[in-house]
Amino acid sequence: MYYLAAMKKIGLLILLFAQLTLVTAQSNRSVYLFSYFKGNGEDGLHLAWSSDGLKWASLKNDSSFLKPTAGKDKLMRDPCVIRGADGLFHMVWTVSWSERTIGYASSKDLIHWSEQQNVPVMEHEPTAINCWAPEIFYDEASKQYMIYWATTIPGRFPKGDTASDKNHRIYYVTTKDFKTYSQAAVLYDQGFNVIDATIQMNGNQYVMFLKDETRYPPQKNLRTATSTTLTGGYSAPSKPITGNYWAEGPTVLKKGNQWIVYFDKYRDHKYGAVTSTDLVHWTEISDLLEMPKGIRHGTVVTITKQELDKLLKEK
Repeated sequence: MYYLAAMKKIGLLILLFAQLTLVTAQSNRSVYLFSYFKGNGEDGLHLAWSSDGLKWASLKNDSSFLKPTAGKDKLMRDPCVIRGADGLFHMVWTVSWSERTIGYASSKDLIHWSEQQNVPVMEHEPTAINCWAPEIFYDEASKQYMIYWATTIPGRFPKGDTASDKNHRIYYVTTKDFKTYSQAAVLYDQGFNVIDATIQMNGNQYVMFLKDETRYPPQKNLRTATSTTLTGGYSAPSKPITGNYWAEGPTVLKKGNQWIVYFDKYRDHKYGAVTSTDLVHWTEISDLLEMPKGIRHGTVVTITKQELDKLLKEK
């Protein structure tokens, strides 16, 4: 009798443990989050989510999660969000069309954010005219963050594009605490006007996705470059990975062995995507996308189902 009661109790405990394990697994299941802006970035950070990377639904009725306060123009364009080694979400963004600074803030839950900083990454370059589309990469080897963006400094580089007054190159700084930063240095210069870089790891190689901003002869397409070193040595650009349209603002999702590159078809006022398994051969999948109306340049980050549930409660 005692033996049967004990076995029954053990069975109930095993069942309870299995149920708790299932609940925990479900709450920790990953989904995808897209940070983006709308219009000119006046109203700040927008978020959307997806379970498959193709069908995206806006959160909070597509209203802003964070109003911009950094910079003179108070814009929040091109928001890049990553999960840091400290567990926090770190975000940088474009604060203006014409300032030498970028915005920075952090959050534990993507709802409550730290005080916004206006980081003077190019203040030491008095003729620099902008800091566009900053992104963050956490480097495991050096235990520090690299922030990188595009800037034009008139006269700094030979004018290879006769139809443009811009000579954008990709610059970077490093930081361990988002309080002190290294001095900005050139990250990518292959002799052409380049903006909108984003970097991903592929094995032991760094892959930079970038926009060839050459106006004449017009390029306005996305390409890749590779390096074995995060802070330099990137190759000449690949052939275009996007089609016969103008594209900008790439962000990348890796699903198993599949790469998905999302981008803004800004002349067509809609979003696009291409996919590849080898980073060489690319397939257009723009017609498979369902995106929030008016979505502009942002980034994709993975979050847990539990984190999503909290975001879904925001109205």
